[in-house]
Amino acid sequence: HKLYGILNGIDTDSYNPETDPAIYAHYSADDPAGKAEDKRALQERLGLPLRPDVPMIGMVTRLAGHKGLDLVKYVLDELLQADVQMVLLGSGDWTYENFFREAQERYPNKVRYCAGFVPELARKIYAGADIFLMPSRAEPCGLSQMVALRYGTIPIVRETGGLRDSIHDSGDGWGNGFTFRSYNAHDMLNAVLRAKAGYEYPDGWQQLVKRAMECDFSWDVSAKSYE
Repeated sequence: HKLYGILNGIDTDSYNPETDPAIYAHYSADDPAGKAEDKRALQERLGLPLRPDVPMIGMVTRLAGHKGLDLVKYVLDELLQADVQMVLLGSGDWTYENFFREAQERYPNKVRYCAGFVPELARKIYAGADIFLMPSRAEPCGLSQMVALRYGTIPIVRETGGLRDSIHDSGDGWGNGFTFRSYNAHDMLNAVLRAKAGYEYPDGWQQLVKRAMECDFSWDVSAKSYE
């Protein structure tokens, strides 16, 4: 009766796949065709095989423990047994930096690790990836999942804090992403594999992308909640 939480908003003018100058091709919820070109161009830039049939998993994050990277580290070899590609942009804890560099060397056709904070590349990942992985241990609000939705990149999140408030599992046919509850690496892996299975049905996946892009996490919504 004394405390009420309001989610942050994102700048929907800046993060707009119809106008964003940082991405390779523009697209919208009603005309999503350009997203495939963003994926192809990102694969080309990163030196990954140009495969439209393979889901690309993106992560843009600080390499810190509470971001869930220990879960990714624990099951990465299992995850990469699936036919997927993965690109991670970020810097931080050197143990994670070294781990993902070594993963790129071991899986040259599947993994790319890009060190540092590179805003234009971050936007290209938001636009070009199919799936956005955000398995945080704790996340009071989270903005990356909202940006990913804006670009039609389907979030996989742990049900914590603002991630739970903003992303709802699409297993009911109405959600906007994939979620898992326990802070457990194999629960996360199961969510990723469910998303991959969904990607293999293009018609259903495009419906999910459209639902994601139609979500409204603008400051207008936050301001109305505040009022």
